[in-house]
Amino acid sequence: MTNKENYRVAIDILCCHLGMSFDEACAELGLADAENQKLKQISVMQQSLMSLLPQNSTY
Repeated sequence: MTNKENYRVAIDILCCHLGMSFDEACAELGLADAENQKLKQISVMQQSLMSLLPQNSTY
């Protein structure tokens, strides 16, 4: 997989809209564990940042 950044959006969609875990989403996309480690770190960071927003936010 040459450009792993392209998978971030697909993983977000599977996690947020379909309720999959990060690992389930990666498995669905056929990403190996070694390839998705950086994506997992990014996902955790994004979730942490989202928890800082007010609950009634329209962002």
